[in-house]
Amino acid sequence: MRLSIFFTLLFYLGFTTLSFGQQKITSAEIKTLDQQTVDLADIIKEKDFTVVSFWATWCKPCQSELDAIAELYPDWKEEMDVQMIAITIDTQRQLAKVPGIISTKGWEYTILSDTNNTLRNQLGFQAIPQTYIVDKEGNILYNHSGYTAGDEYELEEKLTELSEK
Repeated sequence: MRLSIFFTLLFYLGFTTLSFGQQKITSAEIKTLDQQTVDLADIIKEKDFTVVSFWATWCKPCQSELDAIAELYPDWKEEMDVQMIAITIDTQRQLAKVPGIISTKGWEYTILSDTNNTLRNQLGFQAIPQTYIVDKEGNILYNHSGYTAGDEYELEEKLTELSEK
């Protein structure tokens, strides 16, 4: 009887630890727009904080979010040493539209591609835009799904709070 209680408690303790442990971006090979393979874990080590935003060419809220962040991003880079990575989940066929959109929008982000959904599957999100703040070790410190005008200020507040710690 005591042994079964012990194993039951051990199971719940293990489950709770797994369920509520901090999510992390681990090694994930994705592509640059010129089809070079990069590891996102290596890129995020370059700055204290990285904003990672998943988007697609067909997603108007995604483009609105990236446009809004573009207004604030130069200050984030300068004042908080933050980098921004926008990762498109477009299919290989849709990927041809990405350079034109970037050129038109003037986004100054690192743009990467997750056409095989490697990172998307690792993180387990469904809706886009999906935005994360990640530290150098890949720990996800903040995440937000969807976009409503003004969400970029919430993101900025979180970055400010994290950079002051």
